[in-house]
Amino acid sequence: MHNTLKRALGLRDALAIVSGSMIGTGIFLKTATMTEMLGSPFWVIFAWFVAGLLSFLGAITYAELGAVFPETGGGYLYMREAYGRFAGFLAGWISFWILFPGSIAAYAVAAATFLHGALPGGGAYVAPVLILIFSALNCLAVAFGGLIQSVLTGLKVVLIVGLALAIFFLMPAVQGTTAELHPEHLTFGAFGLATLSALWAFDGWEAVSRIGGEVRDPQRNIPRALLLGVGLVFGLYALLNLAYFWALPLAEVASANSHTHPNALPVATKAAMGFMGERGIVALSAILVVSAVGAMNGCILSSARVPFAMARDGLFFKYLSKVSPRTNVPVRAIWLQALVACLLAATGSFDRLTDYVMFSAWLFYGLTGFAVYLFRKRNLPAAFRVPSWVPVLFVTLAAVLVVNTIIEATSDSLVGLGLILTGVPAYWIFFRGSVQPLDR
Repeated sequence: MHNTLKRALGLRDALAIVSGSMIGTGIFLKTATMTEMLGSPFWVIFAWFVAGLLSFLGAITYAELGAVFPETGGGYLYMREAYGRFAGFLAGWISFWILFPGSIAAYAVAAATFLHGALPGGGAYVAPVLILIFSALNCLAVAFGGLIQSVLTGLKVVLIVGLALAIFFLMPAVQGTTAELHPEHLTFGAFGLATLSALWAFDGWEAVSRIGGEVRDPQRNIPRALLLGVGLVFGLYALLNLAYFWALPLAEVASANSHTHPNALPVATKAAMGFMGERGIVALSAILVVSAVGAMNGCILSSARVPFAMARDGLFFKYLSKVSPRTNVPVRAIWLQALVACLLAATGSFDRLTDYVMFSAWLFYGLTGFAVYLFRKRNLPAAFRVPSWVPVLFVTLAAVLVVNTIIEATSDSLVGLGLILTGVPAYWIFFRGSVQPLDR
């Protein structure tokens, strides 16, 4: 097998990977949990705003990093170049075994759940089948995977805008929607946890950086895709959240599907039923299936490049460092990723695992953001530069978020840190003696 990736993705594909990887199920589900935590439409919308701002600051910061290192690997690559192989390995380790396959499993199970009405009793096999089908599609030329992502993302945007506009034009505004449920529960800690919930819906904003080695003119297209993609999703999320509170009383939003109300309808379905009746359930199920599958495809497409990059650098199983001579795609990495995702989907452990490591992901995001200054100190050239205050604000807010999560959800945070630390013996036992010097 050859070991060369092909730069076959243009700006449209890169933009679809960014925005399509972000728009999954969170925007249709997380508002209920956030409303229950905060009890106020204003603070819920503000938490979404902060999450969007944080993601946008991250995208701008990663835009410079992508211009400095327009190669495959994303956060793993930036961490390795900034802090060394060990730090890069830990970032890639937790991403490959839990974050990436956990996200893929979550989207697949969500799609299977929404398809349940059409395929009664099929939930046990639909999710793994979806993972395998889209993994197989992404084993074809990367341009084909990019085309699939572009089509699914375009369809999602149309459906979300259509749903929001239908709510505004076909339903009267709810009276008294600004009333608070339990204002005494509003604390800084609760606001931080609500923001973390919203960040799950924004997660994936850095996806295109993982696949930088296959983007044409990466110094220009990666920054453009990051900024345009996050900006587009920010606008869509704001529009749909405003529609929820326009259509539904606060108590109805808070009692929608969540960990507290697992058998309730999603908030988006409740809103659609207001003007479509029972047909709203079918319509929202279709939207949710398209949204979940699109996000899953984007994650499969971009995430498999991280273990490939690690293996190429001698920091992961060498078997994964090869690409197909016919399609120039890291097929082996895609299939191993699919296997892990299928196992997580079958065991149902993905949801708790992703909760455990969500704050850990932001720990790595913050460290990666600080790498901008390390690279500037080395006078590394970059075709795109951000104002110095942007990474400062991004790193500061990420640190506040991580510390608040440790305080407010200590046990989950400790488990997340423990999962990261499983990479320590893996690195020293299996890879320390076998890594080769990097030609960089």
